[in-house]
Amino acid sequence: MAWSQFPVILGITLTHRCPVNMNRIPVIIINGFLGAGKTTLMKNLLTQANRNHLAVSVIVNDMSDLDVDGVLIANTEIVNIANNNFVSITSDSISSQSGIKTVDKAIKNMLRHYLPDVIFVETSGGSHPLPLIKYLQTHERLQLKSLLSLVDTVMLNDDYNGGKALIPAFQENLFHGKRRIENLLAEQIMFCSTLLLTKKDRLSFDIVTDVAKAIHPLNPYVNVIAVSWGNLKLAELLTLPDYDFNRVGLLIRELEDTITVEEAKISAQNGEIISRVIKDDRPFHPQRLWETYHYFMGMGIYRSKGFFWLPGRPDMALLWNQAAGSINLEFISYWNSGVLAAPDNHLTHEERSVLQKKVNKTMGRFGDRRCHLTIIGRSDEVHDFTSALINCFLSEEEIVWWQSGGIFPDPWPANISRLNRRLTRYCKYGI
Repeated sequence: MAWSQFPVILGITLTHRCPVNMNRIPVIIINGFLGAGKTTLMKNLLTQANRNHLAVSVIVNDMSDLDVDGVLIANTEIVNIANNNFVSITSDSISSQSGIKTVDKAIKNMLRHYLPDVIFVETSGGSHPLPLIKYLQTHERLQLKSLLSLVDTVMLNDDYNGGKALIPAFQENLFHGKRRIENLLAEQIMFCSTLLLTKKDRLSFDIVTDVAKAIHPLNPYVNVIAVSWGNLKLAELLTLPDYDFNRVGLLIRELEDTITVEEAKISAQNGEIISRVIKDDRPFHPQRLWETYHYFMGMGIYRSKGFFWLPGRPDMALLWNQAAGSINLEFISYWNSGVLAAPDNHLTHEERSVLQKKVNKTMGRFGDRRCHLTIIGRSDEVHDFTSALINCFLSEEEIVWWQSGGIFPDPWPANISRLNRRLTRYCKYGI
């Protein structure tokens, strides 16, 4: 097929139309490698669904026991565990047999209590789509509408020579009978019904187009859409034809005996990718954290995410969100302890009592303030980065100095949004 015939869509509306299957509930899978932007897209789609009064259910998968994505989705206030329309599956992969059993149990429970118009499934970054596709292929009540594979265009451009090195590396792995990251990246593309090239705002149009050209032979008939910040229209997705299982039938048969829980962990036995979790009640030293980040980024740390706090901003729960060489530091909520300590919190006696009970349940020295981070990457780099991050926490001497009025230099951006509404609103879910 000539490139001019390939259906690449860079900011252009999709043209296919098909009525939504009214007999079974449509399912949209959001799949993609670590840091590709799945949660950002999910939050955008949920906002659109809420705006259009669609009832939704969400399943989020994270192989780590630190449920960062689950917290971020729950903070949308659109889905809620109590309403039986939100499930977070942690410490397992839905590429595994146990993960699929957990998904099945979660869906059955959802449908007993809640009838959504659409179900969204966000997979973990290391998940292979095949087991979930097989599960949905024969499901009596669900219809796979779309499998979206998100590809980090910046990562492909930087690590795979504008995408040109991905297919050769994939072929080399096949020749030698190896399962590595390139296999997962390529097969995520091969199974998808819509391919999303994310972070287009960080690259020129020509580079994004070249990346699309380089990887299109993996799935030459798929729609390719370049997006930034999860900007994708839900209405367009719901009018696309249902997922074509026949197109991937041969691919399923070739791979189904290969894709196991070990595959989901991306050849962890070879030390290719591992994850570590850091938990501590101490804040980070801002300057040491800044220097550590600049030293390690781009050195085999594929993904790190979680929540933390800084001594100069003790009321703010901050989101650490890093993919490859890029990091975002975002305000995500207020610590309950910070709300209680604020002189202008305007809390009623009842509100103060509720928050105090929440704080009393925590074991940290600083109330509910804490640092929880998960780090994913090459084993040697993860070990070094984890050790460096641990050294970024305030020492006991520094804590005493800070509590006596000491101020640490803070090079992180100062313009993190402070919201002026009643503070209790932002402590609903906790971190």
